[in-house]
Amino acid sequence: MTNLFPAPKRIISGIASAAVLSLSFWIPPTLAGDVFRTSNTHEIGDNTEAAFKAIFKDGNYRQAESYLQQAESTDSNEPLAYAMLASFAYTNSDWNALNAYATKTLQAAQKLNRTDPLRSNLYTAVGHFLEGASSFKQQGALGAMSKLQQVFRYLDEAKKIAPNDPEVNLLKGYMDLMLAVNLPFSDPSQGIEQLENYASPEYLADRGIAIGYRDLKRYDKALEYVNKALQQAPNNPDLHYLKAQILVGQGNKQKSSSFFESAKKDFQAALSKPDQLPKGLVAQIFSEQCKNQNRLDNKDRDCKTLQTSIKNGSGTWGPVALPRLD
Repeated sequence: MTNLFPAPKRIISGIASAAVLSLSFWIPPTLAGDVFRTSNTHEIGDNTEAAFKAIFKDGNYRQAESYLQQAESTDSNEPLAYAMLASFAYTNSDWNALNAYATKTLQAAQKLNRTDPLRSNLYTAVGHFLEGASSFKQQGALGAMSKLQQVFRYLDEAKKIAPNDPEVNLLKGYMDLMLAVNLPFSDPSQGIEQLENYASPEYLADRGIAIGYRDLKRYDKALEYVNKALQQAPNNPDLHYLKAQILVGQGNKQKSSSFFESAKKDFQAALSKPDQLPKGLVAQIFSEQCKNQNRLDNKDRDCKTLQTSIKNGSGTWGPVALPRLD
């Protein structure tokens, strides 16, 4: 059972995404939106909505962090804001902050119980999941296992209230798919069905399906869905990074350098604005880009040292200029 939480960072990203076009800095309160629904909408708060779109549509983490800092005061009862802040804490390896924001996610979710039982149950599940992810990182799999029963209990309650709700199916679809991909004898079809048929926004649902097919090494299907996501969010560096990974996987599987050449373009697109991404993510993308370039040039660049130079740079965000791949 050591693989029960096999990729907490990726799963948290999926969860927090519903685990990250940017909005203007001010939106009239009457227009507070719902990034998941076009009818029967739920108000999530201006800054929470802006942060969500900045991360998951634009891939601009730096701008999203600014919105989330404002959301702590303007959208203080919105559990999604705290879930996204927890994701930032995880990225920064700030375990105290992760624990604090997991607790705040739970508290905000419980406050919604009377007015919005659907999202109350949904984000109670998310809060327990975040606590489980924190336990996994600090105590190992056994610390996380105790949380899973509560996670699925509250997800099931939310599903009973509105089985076709886009937000419920986005969250549950991501979780079901990630667990199915990483656990033996699991069937990913249910997670894919939820994301494909009921989840929203589409660019995030399609991204989840692409990740699932990538991990299943079904690269043709993964490429189909990442291209669908890119049609809706063409400037998102996370999506270009995902497409590059898929193309590299396809190249390795088919022993064809043409896929590596195609991946080169998406690695470059993913790194076109490194200063809007977390430093650790920039370092990882750059390392994979370097290895891909080594394949194309038949060279042996020291990608690890170049990666470390980015990770050891000052600040939280990626550098304005990246090392050269000469």
